[in-house]
Amino acid sequence: MSSPPLTVTAPQLHPPFGYIAIEGPIGVGKTSLARRLAQRWSMHELFERPQDNPFLERFYRDTVRYALPVQLHFALRRAQQAQEVSAAQAGGTPLIADFITQRNDIFARLTLQDDEWQLYRALAARLDVSASEPDFVVYLQASPEVLFARIQKRAVPMELQISDAYLRALCDAYNEFFYHYDRTPVLTVNAEHLNPLDSDADLALLAERIGTMRGRKEFFVKGTSL
Repeated sequence: MSSPPLTVTAPQLHPPFGYIAIEGPIGVGKTSLARRLAQRWSMHELFERPQDNPFLERFYRDTVRYALPVQLHFALRRAQQAQEVSAAQAGGTPLIADFITQRNDIFARLTLQDDEWQLYRALAARLDVSASEPDFVVYLQASPEVLFARIQKRAVPMELQISDAYLRALCDAYNEFFYHYDRTPVLTVNAEHLNPLDSDADLALLAERIGTMRGRKEFFVKGTSL
């Protein structure tokens, strides 16, 4: 017997939150999802743009040598983005981003030596990023195998240098971070079988789940929710 057709509610005209952040490891689809939700809800987009970091390509080639400069550059960029967030909030403009400020610590703790970590934290503590706290976070999850396949498929030259060991360590670091993260509500989404980029139905399912979530932490898999 065939299954009944998938039905979703009509799209919302307004975003359910004033400031939404999409997070997850490289290759999981953060920016693509943020773009589609921004179009759906007429939200201002704020993207990380890692390609603007002049140290990133060298970091992927030589992680130990370039870990500190790449993280310091991202920390300074976060301070600039905090001002953009403040301006949007002051003007009542709905905002969606493909990162949260605290993600810097995920990467920094994973890659920096202890003395470099202390230097990084000393600088980060002096930067005003308090305005960068979102109202709601969508954390996209996928296995390292799926992420590696997606990275290979999109074939960004500097990303092709990412090692399997680094990608696995990054996934573990993200899971550990969001296990403890409690600053804002978090919807953890299994992104392996959900395709909101190419499927309007999947996008509608996820948008509806964001709009109806009432707890602080929930897990969403296509076809069920926990």
